[in-house]
Amino acid sequence: MITVVGTGTGVSGGVGADVLAGAALVVGGRRHLDAAALPEGTRRVVLGPLAPALDALAECAGAGRRAVVLASGDPGFFGIVRALAERFGPRALDVRPGVSSVAAAFARAGLPWEDAVVVSAHGRELRTAVNVCRARPKVAVLTGPGAGPAELGAALARHPAGDRVLVVASALGGDRERVERVTPAEAAARDWGTAVNVVLCLDGARALGAVRTLAGTPPPAPGWALPEDAFAHRDSMITKAEVRALALARLGPRTGDLVWDVGAGSGSVAVECARLGAAVVAVEKTADGVRRVRANAAAHGVDVAVVHGTAPGALAGLDADPDAVFVGGGGRDLPAVVGVCARRARRTVVVALAALDRVPTARQALLDAGLTCDGVLLQASRLAPLPGDVNRLAATHPVFLLWGVRPPAAPVEGPPAALPENGSAEAADEAEEPEEGVAQ
Repeated sequence: MITVVGTGTGVSGGVGADVLAGAALVVGGRRHLDAAALPEGTRRVVLGPLAPALDALAECAGAGRRAVVLASGDPGFFGIVRALAERFGPRALDVRPGVSSVAAAFARAGLPWEDAVVVSAHGRELRTAVNVCRARPKVAVLTGPGAGPAELGAALARHPAGDRVLVVASALGGDRERVERVTPAEAAARDWGTAVNVVLCLDGARALGAVRTLAGTPPPAPGWALPEDAFAHRDSMITKAEVRALALARLGPRTGDLVWDVGAGSGSVAVECARLGAAVVAVEKTADGVRRVRANAAAHGVDVAVVHGTAPGALAGLDADPDAVFVGGGGRDLPAVVGVCARRARRTVVVALAALDRVPTARQALLDAGLTCDGVLLQASRLAPLPGDVNRLAATHPVFLLWGVRPPAAPVEGPPAALPENGSAEAADEAEEPEEGVAQ
């Protein structure tokens, strides 16, 4: 049996002697091992690379002897329990969790957190955490080297979506504990050192949120391809619901994604992508269009960052590459706009066209950027009432929908990735303990 003990943020005292009694092997970070009163003759293995520790545990288990793993906080929350369960099976583990850094940070902030989204930036791309922070009103970000408050704040300050405040929790549970509320710009200008545990990103107006039944990431908004009258628009200049339905299916917006809506118009596509969990930047050239996009986003309770400018020039100011792009409208600059979007999109570009003459050049721009291309002509006929309580079919204008998809990269051969090391307070000094969530 392997006993896994989480020390817990803010929990004083060491590991009880009863837990360590009879253990032939104790594995943990150097800080935990130094604080533990190990029985005489007990073997110590300091966590660094994970493989040697797992091998030592396997050797101990094979000899029928008991082992203890000391971890930070809740070891089942972005922690070592995953690696242990994969290697030895859940039934071989006796897990005794402590208080996670996320729970402690929200406690210090005086906020409930069943409606929070927790995202790890430790050993992972920061962009996912940034996009979640832009899209959701309450997010906990587990930090890591190169993915701390300064980097997160800098990214959020460049293209803000709604009013965000960062709560930076450092050295939780220790004598040097510090919890500070700063703006993204203030966070970007600071050197936060190595003691940061977790960063909360909050929309101050929605930090409490509504009463929830389901914890964690909220489910997608009910329904999509909303009717045109769900949005303010000008002279029917809006992507029709039938076209939007297929465009959304090809864009595939989801939590952690960044989507551009270029030539946003009313912003109906931008709003729908945000309702499905993505962070969204809408680019619109007219001032009244910008106001309309913002009004539609507010009416649907989502955050959309709006850039007032004309593509393709306005796209140069967007430093983060999108996962997916929707291009609406047309004009003589359409091939250039599609080309820029296609070169920067990580996954897909969808283009809506009313003019037949522009289809070949838009398609070629997608192909020239290395995307595979497909498309369809959409023409819907809707029921329309006639006198006598009968209906006719009223045809909408036909629209060409093209989509380009970036081919998947060839898989890279190599050794399996190790469990990320703890990237906050104690591990920044020691670089030896697996991530908890992220640390205490």
